[in-house]
Amino acid sequence: MEFLKINPADNVAVALIDLPAGKCLPVDGKEITLLSDIPAGHKFAITAIPENTNLIKYGYPIGHACRNLSPGDWVNEETIKTNLSGLLDYEYHPQEVSLNIPDRNLTFKGYRRANGEVGVRNEIWVIPTVGCVNGTANTLAETLRRETQLKGIDAVVAYPHNYGCSQLGDDHENTRKMLRNMLCHPNAGGVLIVGLGCENNQVAAFRSLVGEVDESRVKFIETQQVADEYETGMQLLRKIYETVSHDERETVPLSELKVGLKCGGSDGFSGITANPLLGVFSDFLIARGGSAVLTEVPEMFGAETLLMNRCINKDVFDKTVRLINDFKDYFIQNKQPVYENPSPGNKAGGISTLEEKSLGCTQKCGKSPVKDVLKYGDRIQTKGLNLLSAPGNDLVAATALAASGCQMILFTTGRGTPFGTFVPTVKISTNTPLFQRKPGWIDFNAGQMVENETIDEVNDRFIHYLMEVASGEKVNNEKKNYREIAIFKTGVTL
Repeated sequence: MEFLKINPADNVAVALIDLPAGKCLPVDGKEITLLSDIPAGHKFAITAIPENTNLIKYGYPIGHACRNLSPGDWVNEETIKTNLSGLLDYEYHPQEVSLNIPDRNLTFKGYRRANGEVGVRNEIWVIPTVGCVNGTANTLAETLRRETQLKGIDAVVAYPHNYGCSQLGDDHENTRKMLRNMLCHPNAGGVLIVGLGCENNQVAAFRSLVGEVDESRVKFIETQQVADEYETGMQLLRKIYETVSHDERETVPLSELKVGLKCGGSDGFSGITANPLLGVFSDFLIARGGSAVLTEVPEMFGAETLLMNRCINKDVFDKTVRLINDFKDYFIQNKQPVYENPSPGNKAGGISTLEEKSLGCTQKCGKSPVKDVLKYGDRIQTKGLNLLSAPGNDLVAATALAASGCQMILFTTGRGTPFGTFVPTVKISTNTPLFQRKPGWIDFNAGQMVENETIDEVNDRFIHYLMEVASGEKVNNEKKNYREIAIFKTGVTL
């Protein structure tokens, strides 16, 4: 297959391989001659499209033509313009969602915590309250790794960051919430919180925010108050290790799994292969009582009504409207264009407007009803499909998804990226060449969906693979110890 017309209503098609100018293609019973080279993942017109007429992909407008287009013309950011503008009013038109998905009685091996939550990893985390003690946290984690050789645990990781002091208002509270959510995450068997003593994010106040903890697994140190923070920190870490190293996996139902849905470095294949694959898996997981969380709010712009009409009630619809318009207002208040998207990498991969990006992006959450909307720093309260307020930035969004309680992130990419956040970050390639070129980055290839496998066949393999990951199989970011956190910042730094 050389090209794909995704929806019968489309007036563009997508090249699945590089197509040369002059090549004749049969489209809807007619022969179309390409008027220029069309790179793989990019679009070309399959009918005459007058200037200012909508271009249709996925069955929806993705913008309008900047000039008259002929059949065979290359459609890219030079020939298409967004239809999107500022804040909008929305009406609730509820859509009935009925999914008949057979049960496979799947389970995985996870760690059941005392509060009933389930982790897919048993790790010890060293978390600074403030960037001033990042070096101390890194040294403590490295020393425990050497001492224990990770016997009985999956990893020992420090999570340095730049915040915790000189922050005001929402920025200060966001930092505290994100670090609290990490401390409470079930993938952490134990946590050492390392403070300085003079920072805004005071250890005593942070302890109060966290509430009651298992003191054999969670410990705190304020380095200005001890003679030798290294020796004191190691004593605390050794006690944590003694508890955590005895934890064992047990069989748990699939309903305990919570996954974050993320895409980064998207290309023209994202909305054809990897994102629809995540949508099928997300629906399957939710049908079994699990949860999936979709974020990247700016990459919902242009497709937001599809999500709004799937909201289970008017209250959730109203929350979704606020989610969208509050994020648009964030751009406006900072005097930035609301639709400054796609990125240069997206455009190179074949995505030309934000509508096109959003229509591909939102496919990750399948067709399930929207059950709840989370603010940044909130944790999942309702099983099923949740929407989460966070930007499109890969590190910030992935950190927010993990902090909401997701035990792993499913991350689709057409361009590739090595990073991972503080939970397993599974990279799913949209195309086979990326999978072959970057085996140290990519964990699963969805590109075969346009080659020799159906989406059901690929999904069967994907489900099996994810059950292995949930049961302990490491993904590439874990193997290479690429683990980072990034916290959303909006305001003044003192």
